[in-house]
Amino acid sequence: MALWLGLIGAYLVGSIPFGIIVGRGLFGVDPRDVGSGNIGAANALRALGKTGALLVLIGDIVKGLVPTAVAAHFLPYGHWGIAAAGLATIIGHNWSVFLRMHGGKGVATGLGVLVVLSWQATAVFAAVWLVTVALTRYSSLGSLLASAAVPIALMVWRAPKAYALYGLIAFGLVLWRHAPNVRRLLAGTELQVGAAKEQRAQR
Repeated sequence: MALWLGLIGAYLVGSIPFGIIVGRGLFGVDPRDVGSGNIGAANALRALGKTGALLVLIGDIVKGLVPTAVAAHFLPYGHWGIAAAGLATIIGHNWSVFLRMHGGKGVATGLGVLVVLSWQATAVFAAVWLVTVALTRYSSLGSLLASAAVPIALMVWRAPKAYALYGLIAFGLVLWRHAPNVRRLLAGTELQVGAAKEQRAQR
C-alpha cells in the first residue's frame, strides 16, 4: 500500500504544469500557444523569455527530484521503488491529470530524478546537452542525445540494475514524446534555441 500511495503521489507532483502556472500566472502567456506548443523550458524560452524559462526549468527539475528523494527514504523495495517513483513523476509530467492527460516531454523532470539516482550520470547528461545545443542550437537534439547517454552512463558507473532500467525506459519515453521533433529535424524545419527572438528582431 505504501508503494502505491507513493507512486500516486509522485505522479500527482509530476503532473503539476509549471509551464502553464508560470506562463499564465506571471506573464499572461500560455506557452501552448507559442512555438512548438510544449510546456517545457525550451518552449518557455520562446514564449516567456529567459526568466520565465528558468522558473519553468527549476519547477520541472524540482518536481522530479523531490518525489524521488522522498521515495529514497520512505518507499519499500529499495532501488526498484526509487526508480518507479522517478518514472511516475515523468509519466505525470508527460500525461498530466491537470491537463486532461496532455503534458510535456519529461526531460527536465527526468533530470531532477537523475540528480537523486547518480551524480555521474547527471554530469554526463548536462555535458552532452550543453555541447549538442552549443554546436547545433537544437534543444530537442540535445535532449535526445543526453537522454540516450544516461543509461550508458548508469551502466558504466555500475549503478543498480533498477536505475539502469529506469534510464532505458526514461529514454524510450523521451524518444516517444520527441517523435514530432525528430521528423522536423530530419526535414530541417525544427525550431532552434533563440529562433523566436531572432524572428521578432527581424520584424
